[in-house]
Amino acid sequence: MTRLLIVDDSPLMRRLLGEIFAEAGDFTVDIARSGEEALAKLAPFAPDVVTLDIQMPGMDGLACLDRIMIEHPCPVVMVSALTEEGAEETLEALAIGAVDFIPKPGGALSIAIEDIAENLVERVRAAARARIPRSARLADRLRHGRTRTTRKVSLRNSDAPVLAERTEALPVVEREPGLPLAGIEAVLVGVSTGGPPALDALLQPLPADFPWPIVIAQHMPGSFTGPLARRLDRLCAIDVVEASAPVPLRPGCAYIGRGDADLLLTRRGGVPHVLAAPEATDHPWHPSVDRLVASARRVFAAEQLVGVLMTGMGNDGAREMAAMRAAGGHVIAQDEHSAVVWGMPGALVAADGADLQLSPPQIAAQLIAWSRSGGATP
Repeated sequence: MTRLLIVDDSPLMRRLLGEIFAEAGDFTVDIARSGEEALAKLAPFAPDVVTLDIQMPGMDGLACLDRIMIEHPCPVVMVSALTEEGAEETLEALAIGAVDFIPKPGGALSIAIEDIAENLVERVRAAARARIPRSARLADRLRHGRTRTTRKVSLRNSDAPVLAERTEALPVVEREPGLPLAGIEAVLVGVSTGGPPALDALLQPLPADFPWPIVIAQHMPGSFTGPLARRLDRLCAIDVVEASAPVPLRPGCAYIGRGDADLLLTRRGGVPHVLAAPEATDHPWHPSVDRLVASARRVFAAEQLVGVLMTGMGNDGAREMAAMRAAGGHVIAQDEHSAVVWGMPGALVAADGADLQLSPPQIAAQLIAWSRSGGATP
């Protein structure tokens, strides 16, 4: 049985979540009404996974999460409002150490939550299996053990997660020694659960003169992808934008697909463009990685593309990236050790669709090495 601690100040939300997970049959559930009560239950209950409301009186969800990751590191799923403010707080929570988030239903809560109950249970089950690197927040945990003091929650002051270790200190693994990757036109990235910290670690090391455009399908609600793009743009030397209106691809720019839509490549007037398109109903996840890769292959030859499939539930992207590699493309899967959830990259590896399996900082180093050995087509 999976031990789940539900932390929420709303009696109705606590009752509804408790009923949903009790009915699932594989959870032992405990309840906390506040951040303070949640911290008091960490040692005696020893949860395998926590759902944590962000907006609570007294100790809010971010402060509680910070303490959890120091005192009892375990997978935490944030319960977030689908607003821009909620998105900013959720992105900070993911940077602090949360592995996933679930949108707080709007409208009549008792009706709306039934509509997402199955997805809720699936997400929390996956989170319970997520990997929390032993080195994550290690300095804070050691400091806490010595002083029993807590630090102020701050994204800028928090220790970088293990995924963000310095790229130049990591080995670069060549696909084939001496083989340049000339003529690359785009890097296609697919990512889901655990994606924002992985994207931090992938994009931050890239230099401002990185010669290839990067097109990213991150499974995320529409109200979250704009704040995610703005946050990454502040942190990275390359430009990062949310792709909504059709725009030409340009070197040194990363395009985040708008949530609640799909992300496609196309040609307009002979010029490659990236654009948001209505969700395709035959694809279960959005923005769809499979659909992005398929559209890119209609614009470019497989050998002109690099695919990167990172942490996430399910198998989105595995089929099309494996086909792209078989046709001569270049594909990297995030390795199992560094992935929060090795669903998508694991499916790619199982399909013999990856040239390399690397951590996000290693993927960044590999892309830099490939781009310097070959460069983009003039």
